Amino acid sequence: MTFQNELINWYQINKRDLPWRHTNDAYTIWLSEVILQQTRVEQGLPYFNKFLENFPTVNDFAKATEAKVLKLWQGLGYYSRGRNMHATAQTVMNDYHGIFPNLHDELIKLKGIGEYTAAAISSFSSGEARAVVDGNVFRVLSRYYGIDTPINSPAGKKEFFTLANELLYQEDPALYNQAIMEFGAMQCKPKSPNCSICPLNQTCYAFSHKMVNELPVKLKKAVQKHRYINYFICFDGERVLVRERQAGDVWQHLYDFPSIEMLAPRDADNSLFTALVKKNFGNASGFELISTKKHVLTHQIIHVQFFALKNYIFNFSKQKELNWVSLSKLDELPQPKVIHDFVQEYFCSDKME
Repeated sequence: MTFQNELINWYQINKRDLPWRHTNDAYTIWLSEVILQQTRVEQGLPYFNKFLENFPTVNDFAKATEAKVLKLWQGLGYYSRGRNMHATAQTVMNDYHGIFPNLHDELIKLKGIGEYTAAAISSFSSGEARAVVDGNVFRVLSRYYGIDTPINSPAGKKEFFTLANELLYQEDPALYNQAIMEFGAMQCKPKSPNCSICPLNQTCYAFSHKMVNELPVKLKKAVQKHRYINYFICFDGERVLVRERQAGDVWQHLYDFPSIEMLAPRDADNSLFTALVKKNFGNASGFELISTKKHVLTHQIIHVQFFALKNYIFNFSKQKELNWVSLSKLDELPQPKVIHDFVQEYFCSDKME
């Protein structure tokens, strides 16, 4: 039996019952593919359901505010994807008369849709013969064929995309693409796959050469940058001061609090830090550390401290991104996960009493 047939037979027995597999609607499939990029199905499924409930059509998505889109996206990370989805929905309404494209060459023109996503949507919605190559497919092909070219190198991407298209099951591309992706997600897992029950183990290069844990090969990432951000919680009666983050840094158009960023952790005797607080907030009578968190992103690790500020004179230059909001309004604003977690922990507990 061929490699393709083995995968399809396995898939038909073991596939998960997922909602986007019951439709060929390009809009619905687009939602699922973008939401599930670099996200496990278990984590992404509630987001998919939430987006489809709030935006049942591309027109509903296009008419939404960016703030609502980002609020629904909150917790998924890579917020640019949420903004790109919003822009794409508006493009579909303006340039495609509200009909979501289902062919690769049109899909690839849309914001936030790359080669993988265009191939997936076109394959699953229209049956177009385009090989889908995601992390799961890289892993299956690397192990089965014994390919040690780094999957995140230009040469590796070219080699794997060429092989994937050569192997594409032309009679039913969508079925085959689903099968190999699901096989990588459930059987040929990144760590500790159960190779003893794998239907491909007799012909798998990695299994026969004891290289399952060595493949696929990936080039090491650049060293992550460390950042140290100190947030200050400022109250005015029942209102709290928030800041809308601007373009040019992480968390664009999400909301956090006034902050002082430093190049290194806070000094032990607090002298430099105290001077910076006074410079920005005037002669505040004191500040109290109330929470410490660490937030890990792809290229940086952000060390966060939250302080309650007492009897301050707000001395930041007037900036349009700063605003006083009620606690109920704060809950409606899109926030980075580290801010959301703090708000839930501090503002929604007895610590405020």
